[in-house]
Amino acid sequence: MNHLLREEKVFKDPVHNYIHVQDEVIWSLINTQEFQRLRRIRQLGTSYLTFHGAEHSRFSHSLGVYEITRRIISQFERGAYPDWPSDEKLVALCAALLHDLGHGPFSHSIEQAFEMHHEDWTCKILLGDTEVSSVLRTIGDGFPEKVASVIRKDYDNPIVVNLVSSPLDADRMDYLLRDAYFTGVNYGTIDMDRILRMLRPYQGRVVVKESGMHAVEDYLMSRYQMYWQVYFHPVTRSSEIILRQILRRAKQLYGQGHEFLFLPDPLPGLFQGELSVRDYLLLDEALMQTAFMQWKNESDTLLSELCTRFLDRKLYKYVELESCDVDRIQDIRLAFAEAGLDPEYDLEIDFPSDLPYDVFRPDEASKEKQILLLDHQNRLREISEVSDIVRSISGLRRGKNYLYYPDNKINATLDRLPRDIAQIFEQKR
Repeated sequence: MNHLLREEKVFKDPVHNYIHVQDEVIWSLINTQEFQRLRRIRQLGTSYLTFHGAEHSRFSHSLGVYEITRRIISQFERGAYPDWPSDEKLVALCAALLHDLGHGPFSHSIEQAFEMHHEDWTCKILLGDTEVSSVLRTIGDGFPEKVASVIRKDYDNPIVVNLVSSPLDADRMDYLLRDAYFTGVNYGTIDMDRILRMLRPYQGRVVVKESGMHAVEDYLMSRYQMYWQVYFHPVTRSSEIILRQILRRAKQLYGQGHEFLFLPDPLPGLFQGELSVRDYLLLDEALMQTAFMQWKNESDTLLSELCTRFLDRKLYKYVELESCDVDRIQDIRLAFAEAGLDPEYDLEIDFPSDLPYDVFRPDEASKEKQILLLDHQNRLREISEVSDIVRSISGLRRGKNYLYYPDNKINATLDRLPRDIAQIFEQKR
């Protein structure tokens, strides 16, 4: 049985002004060691090396997602909408608060390096021997599994999943606003208040009143701009590449039996792919950056150089190519090897791409990928059927090709590269 706090708790927040905590279980979850760990995980990974203000944490983002979800549910309750199941409020609030609990240091970069998924770790934490699980079990023995199933998107009440994970969910709205605020750009400043007022629970979905269409158009355009101006910024991608190379090289050395000068737990387990939940929770960015600082002194020159680059922000340069097919990439790799370079570490090819909104196609997509508008006759229509703006950007996959490389090494070997390949890198000199 859930209980309300005797006195509401509030967090002062630069994005939402105040975040209101009224439920005892939410307050208890915030104060667990697993949730407090999120203060030590940056929301935007290595973006702070590009946008110096991007130091905000997964902790503040998670509170923001909770607050947006709380506001949506409060509106549903005030409107007494019959399609909102009031008994699902607490599981929705807990899932919103805890949806990023399993993120590791530098978020997606470490996931790619070790083929992990933060959703899997979130569920392991929810269901394991943790403080979070103990708090959730005060509601009922089966409650942690309920929250985990919302995170896995297989909960038996899809409207709850829809609140936390959909094309127009609390997660996306908070990160657009929060990331825009802390990076100092204007693209993500959506009219969230207008969007929230227009949301309705209807037929197992969260839909938008048709009169709110223009605010949603603005949201989708903001998402498109944020991806290309912030999330896919080529300098950020360069720092992510070096980070992944550090982790890849350290794992290689560990597998070869290299004697590290500094290798604290749980890094051996990380390299072996044998992490317990307790081990995983020891991973944060403070630990990783301490390791990188020590690895600058390692005897392996490659690992030492990569760590120095990352910590001192001596990032790889990049060139943009209009097109770069597989054969061309292979030619460049072979040329690098023949010139005495290491194509595995001295060249990275990046193909960032994003769909601002994937228009519904019955043979390819599910309803979960749709934003649905509710008209005056209570008819549902997918937004691109109504909006010229959304239709014009739907399915628009803007992709560029970037080659990343250490300029000092390339400049020293330009005369040993074939002329047509050397010319690619000379344009950046």
